[in-house]
Amino acid sequence: MKADVVLGLQWGDEGKGKIVDFLTPDYYMVARFQGGPNAGHSLEFNDKKIVLHSVPSGIFRDNTLNLIGNGVVIDPVILLDEIDAIEAMGIDIKSQLLISKRAHLILPAHKIIDAASEASKGKTKIGSTLKGIGPTYMDKTGRNGLRVGDLLSDKFNERYEALKKKHINILKQFDFEYKIDESEWMQAIERLKTLKLVDSEYEVNNMLNSYKRILCEGAQGSLLDIDFGTYPYVTSSSTVCAGACIGLGIAPSRIGEVFGIFKAYCTRVGSGAFPTELNDETGVKLQQKGREFGATTGRPRRTGWLDLPALKYSIMINGVTQLIMMKADVLDDFDKIRIAVAYKINGNIYKTIPYDMNHTDIEVIYKDFEGWKTKTSNCKSYKKLPQAFKNYVDFIEHETGLSLKVISVGPNRDETIIR
Repeated sequence: MKADVVLGLQWGDEGKGKIVDFLTPDYYMVARFQGGPNAGHSLEFNDKKIVLHSVPSGIFRDNTLNLIGNGVVIDPVILLDEIDAIEAMGIDIKSQLLISKRAHLILPAHKIIDAASEASKGKTKIGSTLKGIGPTYMDKTGRNGLRVGDLLSDKFNERYEALKKKHINILKQFDFEYKIDESEWMQAIERLKTLKLVDSEYEVNNMLNSYKRILCEGAQGSLLDIDFGTYPYVTSSSTVCAGACIGLGIAPSRIGEVFGIFKAYCTRVGSGAFPTELNDETGVKLQQKGREFGATTGRPRRTGWLDLPALKYSIMINGVTQLIMMKADVLDDFDKIRIAVAYKINGNIYKTIPYDMNHTDIEVIYKDFEGWKTKTSNCKSYKKLPQAFKNYVDFIEHETGLSLKVISVGPNRDETIIR
């Protein structure tokens, strides 16, 4: 049995939570493989909207296990608050949730270092969510980090104090006032010990060996990948398909379908390149109609037209086998819709993205499409969609060489068209 992967092909916020929730009934387990509480996976059903930050998006489906993998970084306070909120909805989360012992812990000082570092950058700031993600991954790769499994060691307090001392020394380089408040964090780790802490690499591979289907859930988006994103305005983990292997302990040969999710347009939170960004009334209209405000931070998202060179790049890097288009209904009321098909750089035309998108003068070449000016959220089949909509889809399929298997025309579970 092979594991399937769901990931974002843009700068995050593509709608992965809805699709994971939608696909979950076909899987035995949903496993998050990277990122941390900087993620905000939104689900809407039964007239409720839920935003998940650390818990996998399969948690609201009965009889499905959910794993927080080794590639994830965990803030115990945020995770326990999230668990409490889910339990208040009547979900028996303790029987459905597994946590990898190899997942790293976000400490109180990590968030302070994050804030101090971001403040010191001034106009060159990354646009961090200030959740302590970057400093935690730095400790991980620096071989100083604390892991969930360390909670079970009688030397945990000693290791914690040693790491805190290191953090205090790091903070001396910043002109930044702070206070490390540990009380809530210490209470949270005591509760964390009562959950199912597992050797996740064995759990995952044993399930695959037993022909049990696993869906791997990514966070953020491919263009925020630490290696292949718009560096340095990226996240601190591997957001691409290969990250599922690293973040769960799965061999590359065991990856099956790769579901690549993208919006019918583009958005981005924080700093960094965005060639198709719209700083006009059209951009504001996209923002308002798409409710483009960060699920984690509440920050307004930058908006722009679909970027085909960037999309094709993400498809290539990830080996996408099935495309899923989200929020197509947001475009229902536009007279003209555009897709970026190439870049003009120094007088030359490129259909590939440059090495450094952040400091390259890019002129975008667009193809224009007639808007469909029809409400699509009540369409239950592809046949019911207007021809102008189908023209938009046909062009994307022709250019990418992939079929759009799923099209979302609204936030709810039932506003999803399967082809």
